Amino acid sequence: MLEQRNGDAVDARTGGADAAHACEYLSFTIGREEYGIHILQVQELRGYEAVTRIASAPDHLKGVINLRGIIVPIIDMRIRLGVAEPSYDQFTVVVILNLRDRVVGMVVDSVSDVVALTAEQIKAAPEMGGAFSTEHLIGLGTLGDRMIILVDIEKLMSGEEIGLIDSAASGKVAA
Repeated sequence: MLEQRNGDAVDARTGGADAAHACEYLSFTIGREEYGIHILQVQELRGYEAVTRIASAPDHLKGVINLRGIIVPIIDMRIRLGVAEPSYDQFTVVVILNLRDRVVGMVVDSVSDVVALTAEQIKAAPEMGGAFSTEHLIGLGTLGDRMIILVDIEKLMSGEEIGLIDSAASGKVAA
């Protein structure tokens, strides 16, 4: 399945990686698991800082920050995915993302490194039936003993979250 990304057609499953060329992913941890997102979606990394809370926002929307004049919604992925109890310390990182011309912050436990994966190193996500949706997963990257859960962050942030982000960025919260 091809999709447009930064003006280029790329394979949505591999993020553009093929057998001869590797595609780079930023790897990060949430709880005990390691995740990865396409490096071209990352704008910058920041330490966690106090956010301005928005009344009636869901728990995973921690609030907003002012990043050089841009109001950026901050989503705690630990809460959003329900995989770890959030704690904020010197290792907590906010990954600033560019998603469909929107700037969004994503709170994770820590950032590991940038990994290069070829299409051969990316396996399809297993079908789980009705247990839970895997539509936001690109696949599972294997690098030696490491298994990295590759996330299509745009799909994960779409729908309800994007509507909330638009409202949060304009200073309003959807009813």
